[in-house]
Amino acid sequence: MIVNVGGRTDIVNYYSEWLMNRIHEEFAYSRNPLFQNNVSKISLKLEDVDCLMFCSKNYKPMLKYMKEINEKYRIICHYTITAYDKDVEPNVPNIDESIKTLIELSKIVGKEKVLWRYDPILLTKKYTIEKHIKTFEYMAKQLAPYVQRCIFSFVEMYKKLDYNMPEIIHFTEDDKIIILKSIGEISNKYNLYTQTCGTDENNEKYGIHISGCTTPEILEQANGVKYKTVKSKPMRKGCHCIPSRDIGAYDTCLNGCKYCYANKRPDLAKENVKFHDKNSPLLLGYIRETDKITESKSSSLILQDKGKQLSFIE
Repeated sequence: MIVNVGGRTDIVNYYSEWLMNRIHEEFAYSRNPLFQNNVSKISLKLEDVDCLMFCSKNYKPMLKYMKEINEKYRIICHYTITAYDKDVEPNVPNIDESIKTLIELSKIVGKEKVLWRYDPILLTKKYTIEKHIKTFEYMAKQLAPYVQRCIFSFVEMYKKLDYNMPEIIHFTEDDKIIILKSIGEISNKYNLYTQTCGTDENNEKYGIHISGCTTPEILEQANGVKYKTVKSKPMRKGCHCIPSRDIGAYDTCLNGCKYCYANKRPDLAKENVKFHDKNSPLLLGYIRETDKITESKSSSLILQDKGKQLSFIE
């Protein structure tokens, strides 16, 4: 079973103490977003977890725990660093701070376990094609030695983006080609393996590799483990990722990103966080009498483990 730590909210940045409590107690509860009385009990025992999949815009709160986690579990760390300032990502550290933290993370867990995400790419009068290209090169030059690969995508125009970001300028095909060619050239310049995310389009002619941000191949490179080839269960068109179980909750991320798909409204997360208890098995709130708890069972996706994972005791 792949356990997703960051698909629904930025657990690493805002709920690191809760996560460590869950790791030490070896389970977490996850409430079904659609059927609120259905709760899954997800095991975090070493023998049940094929990989912990992190995704965050700020690993600084977790750095003190990452050595411990890395020694116990197989892990992969998606680290999102973009070109945007506080007007788009209000509570995300600036570029230079984020670069510094990513380098620290890479030194702790190893570059093969760190993926730099430059996504989503969106256009406004401030965030032009030229600004993206200049910023991407600035980052790529510094980050290439510390990451397994770079992953990027073009913004998906969800309906609520028309309300949250009316300033967005829609891409033309020519716009995308300019960006693809430039990212491909920069990646080649710094020997950075770069790929897209969430698309079926083949952009290899620009030096951009095929899509799929958490595939068996990526996990194998990270952990020296051979994973089964399994059919993805995409949440959206173009997703080629290995299936995972998410322990987070929607409408709880405090990053405040204007393009966010996981928060219905920016103010809702600020209200919901009041119901967070780091000692609760649920990220948000507590188990209710009407809840139906089901043990989440999944067969291992590992074919062959070339290394030995250590326990906390060892």
